[in-house]
Amino acid sequence: MAPDKSISADVKAIEGGKIVFAPDVIATIANLAAGEVEGVASLSGSMVEGITGMLGGKKNLTKGVKVEIAEETATIDVAVIVKYGFKIHEVCQNIQRKVKTTIETMTGLSVAAINVSVQSISFDKGESKAADAVAEAEQPEA
Repeated sequence: MAPDKSISADVKAIEGGKIVFAPDVIATIANLAAGEVEGVASLSGSMVEGITGMLGGKKNLTKGVKVEIAEETATIDVAVIVKYGFKIHEVCQNIQRKVKTTIETMTGLSVAAINVSVQSISFDKGESKAADAVAEAEQPEA
């Protein structure tokens, strides 16, 4: 059996045991919460995550999220791609709020920090063509 590399967090000692979360559980919650924020095109994983996802054929629900757990506190790093036209700082603040609230509500862990890294801007090709058509229609003919 492979050695257990997971870091756990004892949320609270209850009569007869304790509650432990694997970092992948917290990362999955953070990924799903961040993906719900308006203006987020997707989460951005590493090159290794991208290749693994293509080979495995399944969606990686921890993509773009790194979790560190110490005691009953979690620190989360989220890498995102933001949609063009949104105020990046507002999208990032909304990600921080949504992820923090969701993790604290679902797990009982305290979230110390959520660091958001904007990796890219997503330009939707459909919107770009529509904007070009509108711009051409508005120009006076010579």
